[in-house]
Amino acid sequence: MISNRPDIRPALGLRRIINVSGTMTSLGASIVVPEAVEMVEGILTEFVEINDLHRKASQAIARATGAEAGCVTASCSAGITIAVAGAVTGADLARIDQLPDTSGMKDEILIQAGHMVSYGAAIEQAIRITGAKVIPVGQSTHARPYQLDGKMNERTAGAVYVVSHHAVQYGQIELAEFCDVCHERGVPVIVDAASEYDLRGFLLQGADVAVYSAHKFLGGPTAGIVAGKKPLVRAAFLQNYGIGRGMKVGKEGIAGTIAVLDAWQKRDHAEIRARETGYLKLWLDSFRNVPGFAARIIADPTDNPLERLELRIDPATAGTTAWHLATALSTGDPPIIVRDHEVEHGYFYLDPCNLHPGEAQIVAETIKSTAQSIRGKSMPGLRELRRRQHEALLAWPD
Repeated sequence: MISNRPDIRPALGLRRIINVSGTMTSLGASIVVPEAVEMVEGILTEFVEINDLHRKASQAIARATGAEAGCVTASCSAGITIAVAGAVTGADLARIDQLPDTSGMKDEILIQAGHMVSYGAAIEQAIRITGAKVIPVGQSTHARPYQLDGKMNERTAGAVYVVSHHAVQYGQIELAEFCDVCHERGVPVIVDAASEYDLRGFLLQGADVAVYSAHKFLGGPTAGIVAGKKPLVRAAFLQNYGIGRGMKVGKEGIAGTIAVLDAWQKRDHAEIRARETGYLKLWLDSFRNVPGFAARIIADPTDNPLERLELRIDPATAGTTAWHLATALSTGDPPIIVRDHEVEHGYFYLDPCNLHPGEAQIVAETIKSTAQSIRGKSMPGLRELRRRQHEALLAWPD
């Protein structure tokens, strides 16, 4: 049974979706933890001196990450941009005024070709907004330290390293070695760790700056966290007086981030893992004897301490395809949004991290009943479905 929790979505004319896709920005990222809700509610009706609130946030970020300092911005993408801008300008307000004109500055940013991902937008664009030039290292499935070293010159301002399921997961330079090579040439390393649990490991491996989303696994309001060495964080923060102005975060985002960082350190992570494991086992048992279904539990590709259920669909036996089923689930009642970024390979994932009580059982039952209801029915192919999604996007707000 679903709990009788208040749900504002119908009053806004929005669908009551169930999210088994994960901490996706397009779905609102995560369920915000009570500590952050309380903090945001408390500060919304009060005035604060924003830069002093930022100082408090820096202290909270340092406590949680082991960094020398930290700052809060609009999102992880914004964090990447201001961190890169800080590597280009330093704490020079005249140079900050000058961006995105980088004349007279070091303005090349290195990134492995296999890390040039899209997270809803291209990471190269987050870098280029600063005026910096993106310099790819290696090939998409082959990067080596000599290639990284060979791209460095007197114009190299920094390097970006991406930790994400979107990035190529083999043939890349590991972070510690990447940092060693960069540091030998005096080049700072900025890690995009948007959706990562590990708040300390990337800095311990040598990263100068690590950038996180406050609103994903942390369960906070929409914000980005920049953590790292004080001079680089200061230079990133000062972008609020330049190109970072349009990426500024309000008092609620800063205060909410302080709350989630403190809550993260007190959270019963073992209890959460046990609950999520229970959901996975429920799904595994539910799909065990469904014709055409092959379910298995798989680990997170970037070593976050979580697992997901992979549900592979055999069209010949199930009478439908993975993409047909995923599409039908997204338009059902209730709508269920699965993790379908690899759906052309005949499977999708169920992520247990964002479920309210009772929803795991509904997911299992709805997937089985939906598969049965569309069995043998003619439906558009994947190419056509993607074309329709593209057209719907371009028709917004209609």
